[in-house]
Amino acid sequence: MVVAASVVVAVGTVTGMIRALDDGSGADSARPDATGATLLVPLPEVPSASNSPSAKASSSARPKRTATTGTTRKPQRTATVSPRLYRHPESQVLDWVRDHPDDPRTEVIADRIADQPAAVWFADFTPSTITSRVRAVTSGAAAQGRVPVVVPYAIPDRDCGGASEGGADDFAAYDDWIDNFAAGLGSHEVVVILEPDSIAQADCLDDTQRAERFEALARAGRVLKAADPQARVYYDAGHSDWNPAGQQAALLKQAGAASADSSDGIFSNVSNFHTTSAEIAYDRQVLDALGGPAGLGAVIDTSRNGNGAPADGQWCDPAGRKIGRAPTLNTGEARIDGYLWVKLPGESDGCKGAAGTFTASYAYDLAR
Repeated sequence: MVVAASVVVAVGTVTGMIRALDDGSGADSARPDATGATLLVPLPEVPSASNSPSAKASSSARPKRTATTGTTRKPQRTATVSPRLYRHPESQVLDWVRDHPDDPRTEVIADRIADQPAAVWFADFTPSTITSRVRAVTSGAAAQGRVPVVVPYAIPDRDCGGASEGGADDFAAYDDWIDNFAAGLGSHEVVVILEPDSIAQADCLDDTQRAERFEALARAGRVLKAADPQARVYYDAGHSDWNPAGQQAALLKQAGAASADSSDGIFSNVSNFHTTSAEIAYDRQVLDALGGPAGLGAVIDTSRNGNGAPADGQWCDPAGRKIGRAPTLNTGEARIDGYLWVKLPGESDGCKGAAGTFTASYAYDLAR
């Protein structure tokens, strides 16, 4: 993936691919399954928030006792948890918190990261199980009266053969996969982050390939919204330091993002670090250039942008970054529909730990 890209690492975002394991090197990291696989693999029936399912109970992310006194911890909360957004009860960070109640970093990680709702990614290509796995998330959210954020991530030629390569073999297979994905949405509100990097990074494709991709994305939006009229579908706008707003809007229009039949707007900054203020300004410029219905809006990934992007352009687990604004669907900003945690803080880009694995030291540095 090019430096400007959103740094979506498939190994880190695939639901169910990574499990938190103790490999004897201490309590700092989760690592890939015992198979050692670092490429896309088929997933179990139940997905999880941004990463791995687990059979463990998950009533709370917070540790129950301190290492020294045995008393209940009462950490200082730094960000309000959204009353509307859904936190799926399985993730690598939740696994780590449950497995390390006595680690001195656990209180901070639990309170400032694990308690927050995060997106659930579907980055494998498993048509036979995708409906049931999507339904597990949306039905769980509906039972709580909350809104899930889901990420379909299986476009052919994904990431142009980079670190997140994979996806469906062809567009006919992708269309079928999207049909099956849509069948799991249910009838309640859901936010769909449709194929990160699929539009901003399309310059690696020739004209024919790009046209096929954009046609498939436009169709995907229509199918998702037809299956669940309350679904809100957002299209890839890259981020504020990638393509110019007018150029990105022209690409988005070709992919159906200006049509009310397929789109509710755009998303930006997925897995990146640019400031919320920069993304707000950029997204409004893109929306103005895009045209379409007045109701089109934008959502921004604020999971790791608390200190903005590093000046040197480093994208792989750069030092000095912090978590950003808490996830919410009430931003108070015109045309900005939400701040979301699409990339779960603490899941590595491949430098602090193996790509996609949860690393406690990284999470702690982001959260403290």
